[in-house]
Amino acid sequence: MFDFAHKIISPTTYPCDLCALTHGHFGERKEWINFLQESNFKVEFHHIEDFEQKYSIEDEYPIIYTRIEESLKPILNAKEIAAIKDVNELMHKLKSMVTIK
Repeated sequence: MFDFAHKIISPTTYPCDLCALTHGHFGERKEWINFLQESNFKVEFHHIEDFEQKYSIEDEYPIIYTRIEESLKPILNAKEIAAIKDVNELMHKLKSMVTIK
């Protein structure tokens, strides 16, 4: 409930830029859900503590990685994610970056 109120009352201070892009006031955005279902990306979402425990990596968050064989390679860092204006721009960037890299 606090997240919901926080997003409405003060969206510019919401702590996770990635969540702010992919989620609306009531959950995941429909276009984001459709993007994930229609893409052939294998996606994992982690809270910071879970991610650091599983992968033994500490970074500036949020961050998006791609897996290349057994290693993780960052494709969008926190600064780049913060500059993204909406979920459509995020989806476009992910499509182009994963295709290129």
